Amino acid sequence: MHNQEFFPLGDSGVVVKLGDVIDQRTHEKVKRLSDYLQDYPFPGMVEIVPGFTTVSVYYDPVALYDPQSEQIPYEKVRRLLAGMLSHTRERIRREPRVVEIPVCYGGEYGPDLEDVARHSGLDPEDVVRIHSERQYLVYMIGFAPGFPYLGGLDERLATPRRSTPRTAIPKGSVGIGGSQTGIYPIESPGGWNIIGRTAQPLFLPDEQPPSLLRPGDRVRFRPISPKEMQASEEVTP
Repeated sequence: MHNQEFFPLGDSGVVVKLGDVIDQRTHEKVKRLSDYLQDYPFPGMVEIVPGFTTVSVYYDPVALYDPQSEQIPYEKVRRLLAGMLSHTRERIRREPRVVEIPVCYGGEYGPDLEDVARHSGLDPEDVVRIHSERQYLVYMIGFAPGFPYLGGLDERLATPRRSTPRTAIPKGSVGIGGSQTGIYPIESPGGWNIIGRTAQPLFLPDEQPPSLLRPGDRVRFRPISPKEMQASEEVTP
């Protein structure tokens, strides 16, 4: 694996940059290194955070300090990671999980569906059909606990973020922001166009990992009726 770059992240982290563009090829590099570190953590490693084009690796500098060596912990970790990268190319690619998310589109659950349709020059029914017939790649989790950034949105549905963000978007809201789609796992402010909602919990604080979705997963949206949505809300805490 070539063209990787390393940057210090304070005194207890390293950022490994594996590409310059957000695409599937770079994502595969990020996923392979993340999987390798999960399977073979080095002594002193604390946490890894996959991004669109990077993997941030946090470590305990005290655990890595060696008074007999002139090498600082950052340099030691950087050399370890450089060695690991040479092994990731041969790793067998793990079969991605496919997670189905039931979504009620439009109405009170998707107040911006009509706006997305107008911007796209489509009927609302076409927006729902196009949005739900694709399989999306989870590039990364961020912004809020469990929030998945999903790649693979049909370019016909790409819609700029709202000029005025909302102060509170309900948990489970499915939105479009530019060329991406995603799901708000908790109530939070946001500027994405909300086209639907799911009752499927995404942030699971009592489980490990606490996110339903993980980088590398695939997501499919399944349209459901308002009646089905109401029934799901009654049984979902």
